[in-house]
Amino acid sequence: MSILSNNGDIMENINDKNNNKGSDAAESSGKKLDKVDCQMIRLLQKDGRMPNKSMAQELGISEFTVRRRLKRLLDGGVIKIVAVANPIDLGFEIAGNLKIKIDLKKADPVLEKLKKIDSLIWVALTTGGTDIDVDFVARSLKEFHELIYKKISKIDGVISMETSLMVELVKDEYAWGTAWD
Repeated sequence: MSILSNNGDIMENINDKNNNKGSDAAESSGKKLDKVDCQMIRLLQKDGRMPNKSMAQELGISEFTVRRRLKRLLDGGVIKIVAVANPIDLGFEIAGNLKIKIDLKKADPVLEKLKKIDSLIWVALTTGGTDIDVDFVARSLKEFHELIYKKISKIDGVISMETSLMVELVKDEYAWGTAWD
């Protein structure tokens, strides 16, 4: 069976012959994940630098199987492995969240413009009282002012914004597993 990756390429669904776990497959957004995929993801959420050899030993599979599955998960856009840090520790004076109300008829062009703003680190179309939820970082109050008043508020289709600034990072967790754990 073939499935499409995030970038539209066809990606083969590889049932692991060593583990015969293909029957435990879970599907979300067109991606097939089996029990071994979910276990690998959970391990990487705890330690993104975990060596393939250690992961293979932990899961009782070959290192080759780990490499093949990891490549499929990465190439298919199921996971990303990145360094995550507290923005304040990286020198950003301001970090926070924006709730943006837009003219929904202009959602696509608004979202495209927001995606191009470097200081926006997370952009999501949402339901509820506002239409778009955005996380941002700024090096200074001046940069924050420019972000709000010279960039975002100037986008055609933006109606209003509500800003929340981070005063303390209380929890920063990425080891949530998968929906099939």
